[in-house]
Amino acid sequence: MRPGRRPRLLPLAPLFTLVVLLGPVAAGLIGVLAPAFGYYPALGATELSLAPVRSLLAWPGLGGAVRLSAVTALASTALALGVTLLICAAWHGTRAFGAIERLLSPLLSVPHAAAALGLAFLISPSGWIIRALSPWATGWDLPPDVLIVGDPAGLALIAGLAAKEIPFLLLMTLAALSQIPARRSVLLAQTQGYGRVTAWVKTVFPRVYPQIRLPIYAVLAFSASVVDVAVILGPSTPPPLSVQILRWLNDPDLSMRFEAGAGAVLQFGIVLSLLALWRCGELALARAGTAWIARGARGRADAAWRGLAALAAGLSAGAVLLAVAGLAVWSFAGFWSFPDALPAGLTLRSWEGQLPGLAELTGTTILIAAVATIISLLLVLACLEAEYRHGLRPGTRALWLLYIPLIVPQTTFVTGLQTLAIGTGLAGPTGSVIAAHVVFVLPYVFLSLGDPFRAWDPRYGLAAATLGAGPDRLLWQVRLPMLLRPILTAAAVGFAVSVGQYLPTLLLGLGRVPTLTTEAVALSSGGDRRLIGVYAITQTAVPLLGFAAAIALPAVAFRNRKGLA
Repeated sequence: MRPGRRPRLLPLAPLFTLVVLLGPVAAGLIGVLAPAFGYYPALGATELSLAPVRSLLAWPGLGGAVRLSAVTALASTALALGVTLLICAAWHGTRAFGAIERLLSPLLSVPHAAAALGLAFLISPSGWIIRALSPWATGWDLPPDVLIVGDPAGLALIAGLAAKEIPFLLLMTLAALSQIPARRSVLLAQTQGYGRVTAWVKTVFPRVYPQIRLPIYAVLAFSASVVDVAVILGPSTPPPLSVQILRWLNDPDLSMRFEAGAGAVLQFGIVLSLLALWRCGELALARAGTAWIARGARGRADAAWRGLAALAAGLSAGAVLLAVAGLAVWSFAGFWSFPDALPAGLTLRSWEGQLPGLAELTGTTILIAAVATIISLLLVLACLEAEYRHGLRPGTRALWLLYIPLIVPQTTFVTGLQTLAIGTGLAGPTGSVIAAHVVFVLPYVFLSLGDPFRAWDPRYGLAAATLGAGPDRLLWQVRLPMLLRPILTAAAVGFAVSVGQYLPTLLLGLGRVPTLTTEAVALSSGGDRRLIGVYAITQTAVPLLGFAAAIALPAVAFRNRKGLA
């Protein structure tokens, strides 16, 4: 290709990326609508019918499954958002907040499935918390007969989802806070007698919320349709609708795929309804908040609010970190009877027995995640470079398009993708799994890298141009080296997202492309905590190494360049 043609192709990068991002979603929605209405040529059904819908409505557990999906999604999202905003209002701009920021990377690197498994070990009747309190505080010499994990109300599921989504919402809120003069606004309000927390809520929150609305919608949609966390922490009779859809898909009776399609369409309707309900809540809260601000209440009870924020931050971060610690201890545990707080001894037996298979699974997981991340990173860099060179300015609509794969429930369009892939013979190979992962990795890479790339000082480019550097040389020798740290951080985020993908791996790989995540979730139904600990800790370590590399590599590469290291 001649050098002169390259700039002509670059402006097409955003359009091509949107096709890569939204094409599978559109195809998946089409693929799920057909079996939902009785059309599935691979199973001999070539006429449209309402039989799958009638069969779904006749399922006795439908009402409970829908209610459970809706309640757990709304409760976990509201809890995660409330804790996030309370932490920011009470501690933003302080030294304590710096410690919270440093915890974000390790917390974000823990996959949802691993966090759920660890939390199950932590709060179960024979878990670490009850062991630590027994028998001296509880009097229990045997685990109590109490249903905690898998409780009918979904409380464990709500707690697990909230604990994992708080770091993500906190990261998105920090990015939004960097766009507004938050500290100055709070200080100005404090000079007028407002307490710190009240000042933040009245002056900063109204400007921050519109910027984090889409991430909140993504969290709500994810919580309503999550599968792996729901399998581990949620009830089973009936389960959340997303789990039941997966059961129908895995049923030996292939005719259940029609019911699964109808359930997937219903899942989409549930998510849309929850988003509409949340939007109505936003409008009602905005009206009430405006009246509250106008009343001028100073709200000086900062000590209580800051204490509550510290407690909430400690509980949410501590739950995830203790969950991972519990998994690690169980993976090395020898004999460990109740109510002992620690095992009688440590052993490598569990690791040694699983090492050959574990190495293969780890290799497959890293391969899929690395390729999906590299593809996503190249597409994102091409889009951002096109913005820079050609003055493209993506608006709010473009941001909405970026979030569509995160808002449309996986159980809807991934189920449809599997149907299309089976019909075309594309399901099963690792390439199909990688392609599915790109759809989910790409938005996170874009969100992580977009602001740092756009914030790059163009004066560096002007200085390089005056020295004779062309656009390509400016990109490769000036801009990308200076942005190495945010590029590697975005890659680490994308890598972690790929490692944690469960449903796309299971459905597009037809169960023949096992990864650490699929195996960890499969083991969750068994009773061998040592084996679960081995796989969950390995699953956690892989993305954590990615974040460690993102921190270490720039420090090594630019050890002699103080401004870049």
